[in-house]
Amino acid sequence: MSKFLLFLTLIPFLPLLCTSFSPENPSSRRVLVLLDDLALKSSHSVYFKSLQSRGFELDFKLADDPKIGLQRYGQYLYDGLILFCPTTERFGGSIDLAAILDFVDSGHDLIIAADTNASDLIREIATECGVDFDEDPAAMVIDHTSYAVSETEGDHTLIASDNFIESNAPALFQGIGHSLNPANTLVSKVLSASPSAYSANPKSKLSNPPSLTGSAISLVSILQARNNARILISGSLSMFSNRFFRSEVQKAGSPTKHEKSGNEQFLTELSKWVFHERGHLKAINVQHHKAGEAGEPAMYRINDDLEYSVEVYEWSGRSWEPYVADDVQVQFYMMSPYVLKTLSTDKKGLYFTAFKVPDVYGVFQFKVEYQRLGYTSLSLSKQIPVRPYRHNEYERFIPTAYPYYAASFSMVRNSLLWSVLSIFTS
Repeated sequence: MSKFLLFLTLIPFLPLLCTSFSPENPSSRRVLVLLDDLALKSSHSVYFKSLQSRGFELDFKLADDPKIGLQRYGQYLYDGLILFCPTTERFGGSIDLAAILDFVDSGHDLIIAADTNASDLIREIATECGVDFDEDPAAMVIDHTSYAVSETEGDHTLIASDNFIESNAPALFQGIGHSLNPANTLVSKVLSASPSAYSANPKSKLSNPPSLTGSAISLVSILQARNNARILISGSLSMFSNRFFRSEVQKAGSPTKHEKSGNEQFLTELSKWVFHERGHLKAINVQHHKAGEAGEPAMYRINDDLEYSVEVYEWSGRSWEPYVADDVQVQFYMMSPYVLKTLSTDKKGLYFTAFKVPDVYGVFQFKVEYQRLGYTSLSLSKQIPVRPYRHNEYERFIPTAYPYYAASFSMVRNSLLWSVLSIFTS
């Protein structure tokens, strides 16, 4: 009876588990959105609708809701998490710093939008992701040359940045800057400040040189973990807002006034990357066999000629398309690579090569370790033993030994002649 009751309890969650992230359909996923204020649903509705229009199911919750949780009965309920709650000091329910880090360690994706007066909790999450926000809680990014022109010049904290993807208009940013941890090689800038920018409190005079200056200031950064989980960190919640999406923008020093900022295009393309609608690879049909044969052998012999192939595809947001590149390599590996070959491609997804098994026997691996910026990494390995020649597989007459054969027969002939001469001359 207790098992039956447990089954009835799980029935409402079966649709959630069935529509969760799948390698065959990476963009079919549920996303939990944690907010400081439910008013953000309307003030940032354009961004949310762009996600929903692409098939994402958003679950909006207040960050301090005592009933929220990322998993239940050992199963994750969501495949992505958006933190639009920069001032939250403590999450509700079962969510805390450790739970969010475990969420990412399990291969799930995360978007963090900080802002002025960001809480210690949000700063700590960002630090764990390789990003350090300015320690001054009142600091903002200020730029007296790359600011957005407005009717009231203000303190030049409204920045117009155009050093990102091709766009007709610059993106608007107003918030706090951050630096990247040099020890973390996985995090990268996607939107940085100009050389004239600095981070400071705009309401007070500078008494000391600012800690963050110039292009070292990152406005928006991304990280792809080794398990292919993806993270987006922004120092501005406002840049996701409808106001910034639809605002006119004119960069200081430019005569051109744009009717609409580049925020929507910039953040939409970034969200496609974060949620694996772009740059998500899969490898299938890994095959190897002796040249001229079709079946995969149980082992190879030294100096055999073999052929190796694999198919690689990229998710386009709706379907798998052939991935075309010229830098996919395979290693024939035992302790160290004995063979390293760049794979040829037919530009239809198939990568292939052929090589000779080295004159070394032991347990080898076919290894493909593919890492390219902006793409999920591929790690493929297949183990195969390599044996030496059997005693009856060696050539009976080796061409390189012909001089030794001739010397042997010459010695036998000379011995016979010497014996005959000795007998008849004695």
